[in-house]
Amino acid sequence: MGGFMAVLNTVGGYAKSVTDFGLTVIVALVVVDVLFPTSTRIIENIAIVVDQFGDQGVAGLIALLLVLVLYRRG
Repeated sequence: MGGFMAVLNTVGGYAKSVTDFGLTVIVALVVVDVLFPTSTRIIENIAIVVDQFGDQGVAGLIALLLVLVLYRRG
């Protein structure tokens, strides 16, 4: 059982590293899009995702809160 937990910890560490890298890239692209409008269209894509959460009503709000809780926990 100890070996399995070690594997899960290793995979979890890799997943956290990839997620942190992805968030860093997103923030960098937002800065680029603010400085040079419509160069990456990342702000438009973020607006679309937020709009889709809003279209789902309470279920979308719960899903968004769940994502935020899981992100902050890590």
